[in-house]
Amino acid sequence: MSLLTLAEVETLARAAHDGRTDKAGRPYAEHLAAVADGVRARGGDPDQIAAAWLHDAVEDAVLSEEWLAAAGLTARTKAIVRALTRGPGESQEAYAARILATPGALLVKEADLAHNADPDRLAVLPEPVRTRLTGKYERMRALLGPHP
Repeated sequence: MSLLTLAEVETLARAAHDGRTDKAGRPYAEHLAAVADGVRARGGDPDQIAAAWLHDAVEDAVLSEEWLAAAGLTARTKAIVRALTRGPGESQEAYAARILATPGALLVKEADLAHNADPDRLAVLPEPVRTRLTGKYERMRALLGPHP
């Protein structure tokens, strides 16, 4: 099986999330693009950029774990996507520990958190939602800890 190119991964991720919106009502693909751009800006490699495009696909059930297992992606990209897929009822501690234990996943999560916590993005949300999400993102950053 041949590996998907980054352009093919982007097209696939955009199609999988087609019609979905984020909490602010924006097309969900904008979040995926922002995370992929954030990974690039942080010096991420092609495996990490591909994972950025797919980081919410299994968690949000727009693509299945079976799809991921069979997809033309590197084992490292698949491992990063799995690390970033938080299971139902999974604690933030267990989720953070898996991210930290998976090579390459932390950089993708950092890009995800940076976009999720963008003040301009949060500003359009109702105050209770903004407060809840800000606390959630700060807690995850604390769990991921200081790193080089």
